[in-house]
Amino acid sequence: RGTSSQNYYDILGITPQATDEEIKRAYRKAALRLHPDKNPDPEAATQFQAVDKAYKVLIDPKLRSTYDQLGARVF
Repeated sequence: RGTSSQNYYDILGITPQATDEEIKRAYRKAALRLHPDKNPDPEAATQFQAVDKAYKVLIDPKLRSTYDQLGARVF
């Protein structure tokens, strides 16, 4: 169940129409569940890194626009 095949919206469990507030809420929820300080499972750390990367791209309007146009291959 690798995250490389998932898009950033799927990783955060949101739709491409999600608002900034929905993105932040989804990130916080995932971070509480997957953050290495909260979850000792090594797989959780990998998943958290994917969540963090997805959040950083989708919360930035310019990066999100580029992602929506070109997909994850540029990130």
